Amino acid sequence: MTRILMVCLGNICRSPLAHGILQSKLSENHFYVDSAGTAAYHLGNAPDRRSILVAKSNNIDISTQSARQFKVSDFDTFDYIYAMDQSNYNNIVSLARNSADIGKVKLFLEANDSISNKNVPDPYYGNIEDFETVYAMINDTCDILVNSLND
Repeated sequence: MTRILMVCLGNICRSPLAHGILQSKLSENHFYVDSAGTAAYHLGNAPDRRSILVAKSNNIDISTQSARQFKVSDFDTFDYIYAMDQSNYNNIVSLARNSADIGKVKLFLEANDSISNKNVPDPYYGNIEDFETVYAMINDTCDILVNSLND
């Protein structure tokens, strides 16, 4: 089974969306998807209500997800670790124990050649339109990842 982790700062906006979207596109028999945050701001909380709303409007239920913090043991658990932006990438890599750990970490948008800025914007301080924009960006990139993962 291939194990994939999506990571943002607080694990309530971007990574829960990426988790839910990618999970909806992959076979549960062959893939396990989870999400985490590099900070401990929202531990145990459900995703932001706007992330839940945007996901629900696209027939994806992320309401049962619970925020957790990225931990060093995630390097052992997951095959792929996708950071939503450069800051979180740097935070994850700073916890790496060796080059094998670092090799598992990628910027999520690196997979999407049609987007030049490889940082998924954090919609937390924005409005619902910002969440919809982030959803579309993540959804498009998940389609690309699904094609590469299923090859």
